Amino acid sequence: MTTSIWWVRDDLRIHDNPALRAAAADGEVVAVHVDEQLAGVRPPGAASLWWLHHSLTELGARLREHGVPLVLLSGDPEQLIPQLVEETAAQAVVWTRRYHEPRRAVDARLKASLRESGLRAESVDGYLLHEPWTISTQSGDPYKVYSPFARACRETAEPRLPEGPPPRLRGPELTGPRNSSRWLDEVEFARGLDGRGWLPTAPDWAGGLREAWTPGETGARARLDALENVLDQYAEDRDRPGVDGTSGLSPHLRYGEVSPHEVWHRSLTSGRATGPETFRSELLWREFAWHRLYHLPDLATRNVRPRFDAFDWRDDEEGLRAWQQGSTGIDLVDAGMRELWVTGWMHNRVRLVVASFLTKNLRVHWRRGEEWFWDTLVDADEASNPFNWQWVAGTGDDAAPYFRVFNPDRQQSRFDGEGRYVRRWVPEIGTDHRAAPVVDLRASREEALAAHDAITAP
Repeated sequence: MTTSIWWVRDDLRIHDNPALRAAAADGEVVAVHVDEQLAGVRPPGAASLWWLHHSLTELGARLREHGVPLVLLSGDPEQLIPQLVEETAAQAVVWTRRYHEPRRAVDARLKASLRESGLRAESVDGYLLHEPWTISTQSGDPYKVYSPFARACRETAEPRLPEGPPPRLRGPELTGPRNSSRWLDEVEFARGLDGRGWLPTAPDWAGGLREAWTPGETGARARLDALENVLDQYAEDRDRPGVDGTSGLSPHLRYGEVSPHEVWHRSLTSGRATGPETFRSELLWREFAWHRLYHLPDLATRNVRPRFDAFDWRDDEEGLRAWQQGSTGIDLVDAGMRELWVTGWMHNRVRLVVASFLTKNLRVHWRRGEEWFWDTLVDADEASNPFNWQWVAGTGDDAAPYFRVFNPDRQQSRFDGEGRYVRRWVPEIGTDHRAAPVVDLRASREEALAAHDAITAP
C-alpha cells in the first residue's frame, strides 16, 4: 500500500478535486496544509484568514471521517514537505497548480527536488477553467483585452465535466512510528489551528462575517445548489445592490471550496434568458484576471500603464480614512464601505463606485484601496483584487478609461432608486447626524481629469 501526500492549497474541497483524486488513486492519503512564510509573498488579509480558519476546520473534519489526517505546518514548504515525506514514508506528493510567479517558483523547485529523490511529484489543474498559457492570440502572445480573450475561451474545448469525490478515500494505518495518531485527534487539530492566530479576539470584528457566511465546502455546495434561484434574473439583478441577485460564490471559488468547472456546468442547466450566459461571462472575467497576473506578476504593485507613474496622486490620509470608515458623506460610497466592514464582502456594482471615488474624486493611489480590500474582503485573491483596481483606476492594459468617473449619486439613482441598499447601511440619511460630503463630486471630477490631461498631453 502506497502513501501519497496531498498538499492542500486553494482547493479546500473533496468534490471534483483532481489533486485529491490523483493522491487517492494509489492508496493512502495524508493531507497537509502549510501556513507559508515566504519572502516577497503577501500573506492573506485578516478577513481571508478568518475564512481560511473555518474552511480548514471543516475540511479537517470531513477528512477525518475517512481516516485521512490533515497535518498543519508553518514555514517554508521547500523544507517542510520533504520532512513530512520522510516521516510518512510517502512515495508521492500531489498539489493543485497555482499561477502567481513567486509561488510558482517555489512549486517548481520543490517538484524538481522531490523527483531527484525518486518520488512522484505531480501538479494538476483545478483552480481555473483554462490555465493561463493555454489561451493566446494567433501570434502566441497573451491577451490584453477581455472580449477577444473571452471569445477565445469559448472557442476552445468546453471546460471538462466535474467529477465527484474520489471513489475511495482512506488514510494510513495508525500503526508504527511513521504514523502518529495525533494527526487525527480533533482537539489537537483545533489547538494547532487556533495557534495560528487567525481569528480576531480583541476586538472580535467577525460577528457580521459569521452571520453572512458559511465557510467551507458545505457552504459552497449550498450556494451552488441555490444558483438556479438567481440565474433567471441575473443579467438585471446583478447590478442592483438592494436585491439578492448574485450567487455569493466568489469567496468559495477563491479558496477552491467548489471547482469552477462544476459552477460552469451547473450554469448550463440552470436559469433562462440571458442570465446564465451573463453569469458565465463573470466566470471568464475571473479567468482573465488570472491570465493577466500570470504574465504580469507585479500587478499589485506597479501600474500596467507606465504613464501613470507620473500621475499626481494625492496624499490624503483624512480622505482615505473617511473612505475606509464609510463616513465620506456620499451615500452609496458609505453604504458599500460599511457593508464591506460588516460582512467582508461588497456588491460588485458598488465596488466599482467606491473604487472610482477613491482614485478619481479623492485621487488617492489605487494601491491604497487595493490594500484595504485585500485586508477586508473574504474573496480577495492575488489576481482579481489588483486587476479590478487597476481596471477602475484606468491604469491597467484593459481598463475603463480614466475619464470614466462613476458618479455615485447617478449610480444610486439608477441601481438603487428606492434606496433600499443605502438605507440599510446608512440609516442616518436625512438626519442631523449625517456627515457632510468630504468632496464636491463635480469639482473633484474636473480636477481628476485635469491631472490626467497633464500626463497625456503631447
